[in-house]
Amino acid sequence: MAIDETARRCFQSAVRRDKVGRREVDFFKESELAKIPQVLHEHINTAYPANVCLIGTILPNGFAQITPRGSAMVYDDEHISLWERGRGSTAGSLVDGTAVTLFMRKIALREAGILPKGGILRLYGRAKVHKSGPVYDEVWKRLIEPEKKSDPEKKGYAVLVTIERAEDLAGQPLT
Repeated sequence: MAIDETARRCFQSAVRRDKVGRREVDFFKESELAKIPQVLHEHINTAYPANVCLIGTILPNGFAQITPRGSAMVYDDEHISLWERGRGSTAGSLVDGTAVTLFMRKIALREAGILPKGGILRLYGRAKVHKSGPVYDEVWKRLIEPEKKSDPEKKGYAVLVTIERAEDLAGQPLT
């Protein structure tokens, strides 16, 4: 079974209830892309090292693979970029179309009222791998220095995650 199909099956029954209308939310419903709220851009881009973003994918055996990614940054309003050095099981599961979850917790965002439910942000999207070209070059250019030092020979590759949903801890969409 393909990784993407495994992810779809694992989440097919995962629905959230809307507090107002009590309706179900389908994570895989075709809709317009979600935007990453502007107020969160800088917080995501500076999350490393104190509030490093966690990236989740589904392994072929159906278990979630959760890994910290210091390279996570906002590419534009609808994309998160990552630099994948290709050394672990996450790299093996990141192919075009892979479902990806980004999780970030920053207590200061709760205290500021930006993310009042625990200072938690969840972004859901699909990966696109870039092993060369303008996206690859731009992600490397923006990459923070500690991540560049971890890949001095530039053997890794860029991943753009197209964001389909942005939500808080309660599952409420962020706008």
